Amino acid sequence: MITAISPIDGRYAAKVSELSKCFSEYALLKNRVKVEIIWLIALCKEPAIPECRALTGTEEQTLRQMVLSFTPIEAEKIKKIEMVTNHDVKAVEYYLKEQIAGTTLEDISEFIHFACTSEDINNLSHALMLKDGLTVLVPQQQAIMTGLINLAREFKEVPMLARTHGQTASPTTIGKELAVFAQRLQKQSDKIVAIELLGKLNGAVGHFNAHLSAYPEVDWIEVTKKVIETELGLKQNLFTTQIEPHDYMAELFDTIGRWNTILLDFNRDIWTYISMGYFGQKTIEGEVGSSTMPHKVNPIDFENSEGNCGLANAIFHHLSTKLPISRLQRDLTDSTVLRNMGVGFGYSMIAYKSTLKGLSKLKLNEKNLQEDLDHAWEVMAEPIQTVMRKAGIEKPYEKLKELTRGQKINRETIRDFVEGLDLKPADKQRLLEMTPASYIGMANKIVDLLE
Repeated sequence: MITAISPIDGRYAAKVSELSKCFSEYALLKNRVKVEIIWLIALCKEPAIPECRALTGTEEQTLRQMVLSFTPIEAEKIKKIEMVTNHDVKAVEYYLKEQIAGTTLEDISEFIHFACTSEDINNLSHALMLKDGLTVLVPQQQAIMTGLINLAREFKEVPMLARTHGQTASPTTIGKELAVFAQRLQKQSDKIVAIELLGKLNGAVGHFNAHLSAYPEVDWIEVTKKVIETELGLKQNLFTTQIEPHDYMAELFDTIGRWNTILLDFNRDIWTYISMGYFGQKTIEGEVGSSTMPHKVNPIDFENSEGNCGLANAIFHHLSTKLPISRLQRDLTDSTVLRNMGVGFGYSMIAYKSTLKGLSKLKLNEKNLQEDLDHAWEVMAEPIQTVMRKAGIEKPYEKLKELTRGQKINRETIRDFVEGLDLKPADKQRLLEMTPASYIGMANKIVDLLE
């Protein structure tokens, strides 16, 4: 790993190890083998294809076991064949024929890859890779959202001075601000899991030409639908050229990218809150914050996550803008690009784990939060002028603007101003009792609406 070109396979390899079974060359080959075998079994079960005879229970089990027992050693055998064929999918076909040579299955060997173009095998394999990859990535996303929800609930009553345009603004709570990010992420997560992963098995240009030339009486749409949907758990797309158009992939990558963008936004806000002293970070024995300044505990986890979110999104953006485009019925520009799906997932995974690590180290500094609020009495201008409007007092905004803009405001300034207003006693009393820390509206109640 020390000589790896990509940090995904080097420095960060341990953080993405779960993805190797989803997006490696081995994973691609295993899924190709799976698709070829499932297709062969489906052909054998079709009564209208007598030449591809019915399998015995033992024979079908033997074929399925070839998928279950497929190892990197078997994948290397395919790679050796590819060195001769210079065609990766044809190498899988030849490998499978070698595997059944000399067995009772040898008589149906020519039905391996029957009527298929390479893309029939590849598009389903890539969809299966994405399906597997999502089972790894989505739980990490869920862990972040759960972490944010838990913190939001824990800190829903903790007031914090908000900042709009970098200036002091109406107070909020720590919990409500975290809840906003949790809800934004959840909306995108719902979209991610709702996206249908599509597949095709309809031949060289997408309408079963070769299939019908041999067996015109077979319902090829239904046969392939069972393979794609029942066996592989994908969704059949009949409207294709030689390739499945990849639009669903673009939708998926764009949505994951949007999830990452929200996380990047969160990383930056937390980084800022740490720099403002609202949060501290738990120290870990032996860790060094700065090579020269011993006092520093840098927010490196959130910085690392931000950087890797950006890298992931750069990959996802190219995938989503390139993959739906193919000259005429197909060109091969998608092939090399598709091999980088795991790169986008990998950088996302690194980002997610960094954020989770950063969240685990956060500790709230309520003293700093309170001090900030105590020095921001100018934010009380908003509720005061709002109640003045209720009372019909002329030009309330302008009067508060004159009082507060560019002026040093404290509790006494605000109290004196309110005391001089002609307000109903209940309204005046409510304003006099209000402080920046108590002026949080329904922030805490909004947190309670989190699901």
